[in-house]
Amino acid sequence: MSDIRTQVQLVDVDADMAGQRIDNFLRARLKSVPKSVVYRILRKGEVRVNKKRVKAEYKIAAGDVVRIPPVTISESATKTEHVSAKLNKVAELEHCVLYEDDHLLVLNKPSGTAVHGGSGLKFGVIEALRALRPQARFLELVHRIDRDTSGILLVAKKRSALRHLQAQFREKTVHKYYYALVMGVWKKSCHTIKAPLLKNDVNSIVRVNPNGKASETRFKVLESFEEATLLQTSPITGRTHQIRVHTQYAGHPIAWDDRYGDPRFDAYTGKLGLNRLFLHAAHIRFTHPGTGDIMEIEAPMDRMLKQVIQKLRAQAS
Repeated sequence: MSDIRTQVQLVDVDADMAGQRIDNFLRARLKSVPKSVVYRILRKGEVRVNKKRVKAEYKIAAGDVVRIPPVTISESATKTEHVSAKLNKVAELEHCVLYEDDHLLVLNKPSGTAVHGGSGLKFGVIEALRALRPQARFLELVHRIDRDTSGILLVAKKRSALRHLQAQFREKTVHKYYYALVMGVWKKSCHTIKAPLLKNDVNSIVRVNPNGKASETRFKVLESFEEATLLQTSPITGRTHQIRVHTQYAGHPIAWDDRYGDPRFDAYTGKLGLNRLFLHAAHIRFTHPGTGDIMEIEAPMDRMLKQVIQKLRAQAS
């Protein structure tokens, strides 16, 4: 199998590209090129900014002209990207777009799809979107949700939008809530759980631990059934698996949670047709990074989740 040699690129840096390190800029432009190659062409002075050599930590500015030298890309890497764009699961993401403009894209991510590749996965949402839209100059995740969680995911289409939206998440001005079906009858008086969470770096399991990071989740009962409760839940902090661990800590694990769930509840909801984690990012409110308008977006639950709720209601009637 032959390799592919790229052409020299001359890139005019605009205001949206400005401020990032040259190594990160190159890695975003040369997605199929190993990281080691990117740093090698920098060390050898093959990358030039305004006809001068630069180091990896150089921050590009508006008006700079970046020369990217020819690099070799394996044909298998380019073929993987080309073929992946045709896969049904990847192509279906186009039908999951809830909102899109020049600054951002809002996706109703399906359950079972990771937000990015890794841990043996070649493609996640962000890689799939890049394969579907090879002409896009910039596509980056603003935040993350778990692979088995469905619902709202923000993707920035400009670096300035990414910085603006991530600042809103840090400052906790983004408001979002999830739907979760939990085991048993949740007490309506339980509105908030504040319990520190500690992540095990070996197996990524999260537990309530006094040595962990401060974590807060708020809850509202939407519907109570004989053996289950539908909750609206809002994470105030953004810890890994936060909602899943806090509901387990309260004695009401989420249906079909393979890490923190209860097999008895899974068996019960399985008879209702459920075979995925019942956690769905349903609503988000944030400030648009370009216009300053307040955006409120809702993502409908998929057919399976809706049918499970309908069957629970039928049992209760």
